[in-house]
Parts: sequence; C-alpha cells; structure tokens
Amino acid sequence: MLRSVRWLGPIVVDALLVVLFCIIGRRSHDEAILAGLLRTAWPFVTGLAVGWIASYLLYRRRRETEPFNGMRLRPTGLVIWSSTLVVGMALRVAGGQGTAISFVIVAASVLALFLLGWRAAIRALD
Repeated sequence: MLRSVRWLGPIVVDALLVVLFCIIGRRSHDEAILAGLLRTAWPFVTGLAVGWIASYLLYRRRRETEPFNGMRLRPTGLVIWSSTLVVGMALRVAGGQGTAISFVIVAASVLALFLLGWRAAIRALD
C-alpha cells in the first residue's frame, strides 16, 4: 500500500494539477475549456511524463538506499517541474502553439507553485 502512495498518488496529483493549469489558462483567455483542452494539455502532460521517468532514472542512478518517493521536493519535484515546463514549451513550439515570454514566465511560476508547492507543504507538515 505504501509503495502505491509513493507512486500513484503523486502522479495523479501532478497530472490533475497540470490539467488544472491548462484549464485556468484556457479560462483566462475566454477559450472553450473542453473543446481545446487536449490540444493545450498534451505538451505539458507529456513533459510531466518525461519528468517522472527522468526522476526515477536519476533515483536509480544514485542508488539510494531508501525507496523512490514521488513526494520528495528535491530532486524529484524539481526534475518533474523543470521537465514539464521545458518539454511542454518545446512541444508547443513543435505543434505550432505560442510561447510568448510572458506565457513562459506565467507557466514557470504556476507550474512551480502547483508541482513544487504541494511537495513543500507535505515536507513542512512532516
């Protein structure tokens, strides 16, 4: 049971928060939420998946003695956040979507708040 909490719980929380980020963005621009949500979300969800894989591979490379924990702020959360942002923006460019500097700044800030914030809160409560 504890293993699934370390894996499944954080993955679900991260995925929901990335989709929420996309919903908020679409809503703030008065765009139809459901109609274009997949187009908006796929680059960031893909970046999130890449971040999770990279984080786990980094854990394996470091050969830590404790089990992998997706709730860790560092390095797990930092790898996941940066990958979600960088891969997400690269895929937006590849898909012909906008990446204005103001959007990159907002995305970096909101994704940091979402993906790092809940991990920091958990850590502070421990």
